Amino acid sequence: MTHLTYFEAAVVGLIQGVSELFPVSSLGHSVLIPALIGGSWASDLNVAKPESPYLAFIVGLHVATALALLIYFWRDWARIIGGFFSSVRERQVRTRDQKLAWMIVLATIPVGIVGLLAEHAFRVIFGKPIYAAVFLMVNGVILYCGERFRPRSSVRADAEVSRQAELVQAGRATAGPGTAGQAGGHHAERQEEMALATEADGRLARLRYASAVIIGSAQILALLAGISRSGVTMVAGMGRGLGREDAARFAFLLATPVILAAGVLKIPDLMGPLGDGIRGQILLGSLLSGLGAYLSVRFLMKYFQTRTLTPFALYCFAFGLLSVIYLGIIK
Repeated sequence: MTHLTYFEAAVVGLIQGVSELFPVSSLGHSVLIPALIGGSWASDLNVAKPESPYLAFIVGLHVATALALLIYFWRDWARIIGGFFSSVRERQVRTRDQKLAWMIVLATIPVGIVGLLAEHAFRVIFGKPIYAAVFLMVNGVILYCGERFRPRSSVRADAEVSRQAELVQAGRATAGPGTAGQAGGHHAERQEEMALATEADGRLARLRYASAVIIGSAQILALLAGISRSGVTMVAGMGRGLGREDAARFAFLLATPVILAAGVLKIPDLMGPLGDGIRGQILLGSLLSGLGAYLSVRFLMKYFQTRTLTPFALYCFAFGLLSVIYLGIIK
């Protein structure tokens, strides 16, 4: 694949990093945008081709996306990984971090198995632009229904999150701004973020293992280009009683090992003949993908504190519908 230009790599890398975490389907956009642009983009950037170098490039960008998630949630992952090993050593699950670790392990197994067995079939059959457009519309419907019909337990969970955040902020205000000026204020802000993260993990750990597996299994739908991994996982989380912010947090934690594993599995392809002539482009795309993912997760974790999935639902349905009209009727 020698025709991937640096400009194409930059555009695709940035779109991948942003849309992987926004509930709008990174794979759907990676399939649709080259098809809508047409020309060399459509011929060179086609994930449905057997042994597609473009797919190897796309999935290779997942490593950068996963690293961005690991950087953002590094304190959480340090506690979760520590909880996993301590539970193995003690042969029991007692603490919040231990339970959360095993929830993530169990919830990741279904999508891991299906991905290994059926990824090629999903991609070859459904990786065509017209299908991606249709599934993007379906994704919009899923997001809208997830918001419109979420259970009362999810609404109550939002209220609990707000109360706990107010208590943490009140504690920070009582402690005062500190004596080190701006540095002290920044330290206090980081302390508040850590306290809120600990409270959030405590709420997540109250989930039953079966609920965690159901939420994690929703990621299987994201093998269809046009269905968002974070979107369907959030909807499943809200359906099991999580508030929006906690559902987003759990979705990002669940996505990290899956995205990282998918990227690592493609690294040998990129180091082999499929990567010949495009390794510079891969590096550029990866840097932009990681940057886009980090900025996206920072934005979304604040966004879902007060806002809904509805704007993303409308965007997905509209973009999918316009793509269907263009690809199926006009073009």
